[in-house]
Amino acid sequence: MKIIGFIASPRKEGNTAWIINQILEEAQKQGAETQSWSFGDLDIKPCRGCLGCHKDDGNRGCLINDDMQQLYNALAHADALVLGSPVYMGQMSAQAKIFTDRLFAYISPRFSPHFKEKAMKKKLLLVFTQGNPDASFFQEYFDYTKKMFQLLEFDVKEVLVVAGMRDRPAHERKDLHTVLKDVGSSLVSE
Repeated sequence: MKIIGFIASPRKEGNTAWIINQILEEAQKQGAETQSWSFGDLDIKPCRGCLGCHKDDGNRGCLINDDMQQLYNALAHADALVLGSPVYMGQMSAQAKIFTDRLFAYISPRFSPHFKEKAMKKKLLLVFTQGNPDASFFQEYFDYTKKMFQLLEFDVKEVLVVAGMRDRPAHERKDLHTVLKDVGSSLVSE
């Protein structure tokens, strides 16, 4: 099994990165092959809405030549994905949103006018970190995001919300260590 982690935070060594890396480390201990990508290291431009990816036979892929091309290749070989994002202004980071929008070139969901039977059908774990101590504070957004990825035909296994990040860094929270081990292990065992 190959699991890819996407750290959609501008902070390469922040809470989101630490959490994603802990999940991947446990998955690796359970026998999974893992890889992670930090969006802070990548140049990913926003979708231009040119529809070039769906012209002609619909298999052209995105015409923007940036680091997203590497991620498309990684996605093609992955069994499961872990997408981690800090909550900024009540939703995913700009980096996570750009990545999500650029998935349009890779897949054509059933609701799209460019639909082709090429669904993702990959396991997905969504991880959000937030400063607010109430994990349900942005619940409507988390539910919306889960539904959106389900519409894109991802198999959303869980939406993990790690709240209270303004109190102390994730790596200092002993309560997280067991939770993250369980999450990483469950991705491999399912």
